[in-house]
Amino acid sequence: MNTSPEADRKKIAWRWILIGLALALTITWLVLTPPGLLGKADAVGYAVCHQIAERSFHIHERPFPLCARCSGLFLGALLGLVYQAAQGRKGRMPPLEASVFFGLLALAWVLDGVNSFLMLVPSISSVYQTQNWTRLMTGTGMGLAMAAILLPAFIQTMFRHWEDQPALGSWKHILGLVVAAGVLVVLILLEIPWILYPLALLGAGGVVVLLVMVYSMALVMLFKRDNTYDRFSQLLVPLLGGFVLALLQIGAIDLVRYLLTGTWGGFSL
Repeated sequence: MNTSPEADRKKIAWRWILIGLALALTITWLVLTPPGLLGKADAVGYAVCHQIAERSFHIHERPFPLCARCSGLFLGALLGLVYQAAQGRKGRMPPLEASVFFGLLALAWVLDGVNSFLMLVPSISSVYQTQNWTRLMTGTGMGLAMAAILLPAFIQTMFRHWEDQPALGSWKHILGLVVAAGVLVVLILLEIPWILYPLALLGAGGVVVLLVMVYSMALVMLFKRDNTYDRFSQLLVPLLGGFVLALLQIGAIDLVRYLLTGTWGGFSL
């Protein structure tokens, strides 16, 4: 689609403004948060997770940046996004049968989460003893369910043309995703440090990816630019805007929590 020179100049100006803002916020956040890659991952997890050590996996003696449930959720979501994206620009939502399956995974996450919370309330008995492996499994299932909805929504919102087929339209595709998720869960449960280290970083990265996707979709709809993009390379501006908002959210929550607690550590039981 042809645009006027004035519109092109405004687009270029906005692009550089967002790049500058994103760089400034990123540098500020990196300077103010704990040192090291895991320290930065901790700061991301600090904004979305209680980080209770007893409910987290450990790399040697160091707790994960995210608890077992959140690790499963964000790693599962990241896995689901990559798995679906590998099949092309398929934008239709999963069919009814698949939606029911993912709904059951989400329900399992809710029930296990409620039961886990009841374990913290002395006056109420929990139904069963929630363990880190149940938190991980139900969290991973919820992550798969989120990705099954989020990626088609993203494709439908952003692109002018997309394939009117679901990426998870057959049980073969769903089984492949479940098997991949099972491998992910086993790798975490083995608790091998050199495997856990990259998974810990990826879990924190999954938080940023999901926030960027949601915020970029919101910005595109707010400025009535939905269904106007043909290529992924054209999404630089909305993705930069989504990144800025995601980093602002993470930074704001980090600041409030630090001011209230005075520590970068997780909550204690």
